[in-house]
Amino acid sequence: MGWLDSTRLQGEHVVLEPLAHEHVDALCTAVRDGEAWRLWVADVPSPQQMRAYVETALASTDQRAFVVRERGGEIVGTTRFYGVDAGNRRALIGYTWYAARVRRTAINSESKYLLLSYLFDDNEAIAAEFRTHSMNTASRRAIERLGAKQDGVLRSHQIRADGTLRDTAVYSIITPEWPAVRANLRSRLAGDA
Repeated sequence: MGWLDSTRLQGEHVVLEPLAHEHVDALCTAVRDGEAWRLWVADVPSPQQMRAYVETALASTDQRAFVVRERGGEIVGTTRFYGVDAGNRRALIGYTWYAARVRRTAINSESKYLLLSYLFDDNEAIAAEFRTHSMNTASRRAIERLGAKQDGVLRSHQIRADGTLRDTAVYSIITPEWPAVRANLRSRLAGDA
């Protein structure tokens, strides 16, 4: 696969495992907890869409998708690198969603820490990018809490499944910012322990 090869990433609270076809049923169970697919500002698959969601992720050459598993426990969501650009050593982090019971826990902080550490420390990335619906205030706040800086808003950026246009808020973390972001995430994780 090349740069950012899919690999297992493990922390104290969470394990990120490369996405596989056999994860479909567990992801269906996870997404039913909170029914995140009903949020109009998020593009989360319903249980009926999960198989196609997984197949699309696995077929893509510019994505490295993971399931998010509680350490020693159940699969509680998914996340991925996408728009992987090896030549410019940058990738987007997204397609992240979790079962309601683990939202606003150490799961997301540690998942982001593992992804960003793999990106910057292990693969010498220049930048990590995050994109979300401009109206998704919860997602935007979570991205900002990481220490990402807003680059701007892409107006009428995407046509959504329902035909509406999405304005996309774009954030990034660049190499010189990573040490401060890493320290912030480590501090947050120590507080969650």
